[in-house]
Amino acid sequence: MSQQPEQRSPAEGKPDDLPSNEVTEGVERAPHRAMFRAMGYDDEDFDSPMIGVANPAADITPCNVHLDDVAQSAYDAVDEAGGMPIEFGTITISDAISMGTEGMKASLISREVIADSVELVAFGERMDGLVTIGGCDKNMPGMMMAAIRTDLPSVFLYGGSIMPGEHEGREITVQNLFEGVGAVADGEMSRDELDEMERNACPGAGSCGGMFTANTMASISETIGFAPLGSSSPLAEDEDRYEVARESGELAVEAVEERRKPSDFLTKESFENAIALQVAVGGSTNAVLHLLAMAAEAGIDLDIEEFNEISARTPKIADLQPGGERVMKDLHEVGGVPVVLRELLEADLLHGDALTVTGETIAEGLERIDPPAIEDGEARSASDSSSGDEPRETVDADFLNTVDEPIHERGAIRILTGNLAPDGAVIKITGEDHLHHEGPVRIFEEEENAMAYVQEGRVESGDVIGIRNEGPQGGPGMREMLGVTSAVAGQGHAEDVALFTDGRFSGATRGFSIGHVAPEAAVGGPIAALEDGDTITIDIDDHELSVDLTDEELEQRLEEHDLPEPNYTTGVLAKYGQMFGSAANGAVTNPGAKQN
Repeated sequence: MSQQPEQRSPAEGKPDDLPSNEVTEGVERAPHRAMFRAMGYDDEDFDSPMIGVANPAADITPCNVHLDDVAQSAYDAVDEAGGMPIEFGTITISDAISMGTEGMKASLISREVIADSVELVAFGERMDGLVTIGGCDKNMPGMMMAAIRTDLPSVFLYGGSIMPGEHEGREITVQNLFEGVGAVADGEMSRDELDEMERNACPGAGSCGGMFTANTMASISETIGFAPLGSSSPLAEDEDRYEVARESGELAVEAVEERRKPSDFLTKESFENAIALQVAVGGSTNAVLHLLAMAAEAGIDLDIEEFNEISARTPKIADLQPGGERVMKDLHEVGGVPVVLRELLEADLLHGDALTVTGETIAEGLERIDPPAIEDGEARSASDSSSGDEPRETVDADFLNTVDEPIHERGAIRILTGNLAPDGAVIKITGEDHLHHEGPVRIFEEEENAMAYVQEGRVESGDVIGIRNEGPQGGPGMREMLGVTSAVAGQGHAEDVALFTDGRFSGATRGFSIGHVAPEAAVGGPIAALEDGDTITIDIDDHELSVDLTDEELEQRLEEHDLPEPNYTTGVLAKYGQMFGSAANGAVTNPGAKQN
């Protein structure tokens, strides 16, 4: 009679109720352990918490091309800290490369696929915790949504942003290329100059360098509590980025040991902090969509109108691309996102008692790292010192202002409503001198037609361009339309031509561009009733987006309007097109997510 294997039990220090015990402990799990042993894992690993390292590395975008190296640093740190690291992959879509093509419809869908796939692996393999890594725009919200759904102790790790390129002695980013396309069409730039810029704008790995969607969501990951303070600004190819990766791996093991789950630190106040950071730095309008989606996943009440409330009390204090000239590299050199957070905290514009994955409150974290203060023209006194003994270090950066002397008195994000957008629409303010616009609309049924109109040089000062059937369901996938907005800006009309759509605009968009018009055309929203020549009123101060039609006229037109047939009837676009909810609630697809 063969000797029975000794009954295994969790090692001392490994809680007996961790999910991974279901696949590593006991006689009946011998086949499971054999599978792990085939991959090089051993008894010590089985006695350790299992930490998933979700890695969307890919050769299809510079944002993600280096993430295998970033993931390896996190993986090694998990192992050295006493965890059992298990790396697995998921998808990404390059927003910049798909921009202006039908392929851009896959971008928002990729957020959902990332969240779905990470949730499935973590659930199916019985993981105890996660390090979720992000590079391109939808990686960040997708990874954080997965962490919220699983409610496993999780740390978010950003891959870092790209170095700016150089052209004629000035720094440039991909934003300049998109606007250069419009300048060439308008005769303001030669094709040779655009070609030279093309060859120099993106010098290596990393996400687009301005405060576009990737850097906005990475900055929010710090602010909302998913990532250590200071972790979003180190560049992709700097050694500091790999130090952050190692810190994240160690923190993930600690979070499992201490049982720090997203539900323990994500609160309404966490989301309010994230919005305050977004509006203070002029972050991407896409963050409105993603924060609403994350809150829905977390079961936290967050209404789109609350972005107005927070923007009203929180000034814009950072002048970064696309509205300004500076990029993430410049912010990192003066102390990173914590510099902005400290300024907001000291002005009582941040909830300092909001917890983070580190176990600290955000105020305690800022006290520990002691970021520099923003110089306001006068030296800060010793009484402003965090320790009370010595004055705090200050930074005199021409792109950072204090709350007392802000760039703009109000934050950069506004939510517009009215009879054209009863459920809301989103605009980012990049200037303060043109906040009212009224004129006849030229309506387009899709992005391509609008782009052709702009490229033909037919845009004139005062125009209003409307693009519909690009919403979450109508596209489907709510395309970003940086090509159109950049072409308009490149022709010199960033502030005197208005655009609105039920789709989205890129984080690199600047000017009078209004997205997320809800309800969308595909479900019979008022935007579906518009006709060429209708007078549109946009009033930023009054938060208004309206058309000069009575309720009766709108209703009559909508009754006579036939909803369009779906653009796709099979495959992934058809599936997610049917599942998407309204942009006003984050365009979520999870049937269990809270809808406000």
